[in-house]
Amino acid sequence: MPFLFSLLIIALMVGALVDIIKRDDSQVRFLPKMAWIIIVILLPLIGSLLWFAIGREYSEAGLRIPRMRPAARPAARRPEPNPVPPSDTRSTEQQIADLDREIEEWRLRQEVEKRRRESGDTSTGSESAAS
Repeated sequence: MPFLFSLLIIALMVGALVDIIKRDDSQVRFLPKMAWIIIVILLPLIGSLLWFAIGREYSEAGLRIPRMRPAARPAARRPEPNPVPPSDTRSTEQQIADLDREIEEWRLRQEVEKRRRESGDTSTGSESAAS
């Protein structure tokens, strides 16, 4: 039984060393690659476990599992025979001019609303003072 445990530790250490050596420097976290190699060699079990737990950068999709045979290529998509043209055919200058007109319209509406509120406040204020 101790022999089997030793083989597992050696296999884990070799796997960690191969992974460290193959990995790009940008994918190694917390320590330089050489430091990880020394840690894994001096402390095979703990170093290997630390390497796989915190030392390496995993891709966002998780662990990549290599396939035994290449996957079949998906069928190529055919382009649409008549793509739909954009519905807005105005030039950029025309769009900007339309936006400027909309902004001006909203500004004028706000000004009219403000004047209505001001005239309404003064009439209600004078009515309450008269009564």
